[in-house]
Amino acid sequence: MSNMTRFDPFALEPMSELFQGLFRPMRGAGGEPLADIKLDVTESDTAYSVKAELPGVEKKDIDVKIDGNLVSISAKVERNQEMKDGERVIRRERYAGAVSRAFSLANEVDESSAAAEYKDGVLSLTLPKKASSERKRLQIN
Repeated sequence: MSNMTRFDPFALEPMSELFQGLFRPMRGAGGEPLADIKLDVTESDTAYSVKAELPGVEKKDIDVKIDGNLVSISAKVERNQEMKDGERVIRRERYAGAVSRAFSLANEVDESSAAAEYKDGVLSLTLPKKASSERKRLQIN
């Protein structure tokens, strides 16, 4: 009995290496997708605490915007390395790009007393809740 196999032109060794990783999302230094910012959001009676993973990003390239109860975090990532004379690139896995994440909270944030700290690839935000103004009841005449 003979075995039949289907011809796959991309199964050849040189072709598989050529297209390897072409259709996968860009990846960061730790192998995580570059397009994701992983978040932990906790809430207390007075504030929200946000921890966002941004490994390999410099502090100057991070932008946090607060608009009422909407918080957006964006970062620019660049990986460049100088070439020395006489060197040639065989394969380059460095990347450049931008990542962003936006989310809304249940209460509005007091932007004037919000604080941010970036340490060891983790952005920590302390977002105090805006004092809720009591709703005014209108008198009906």
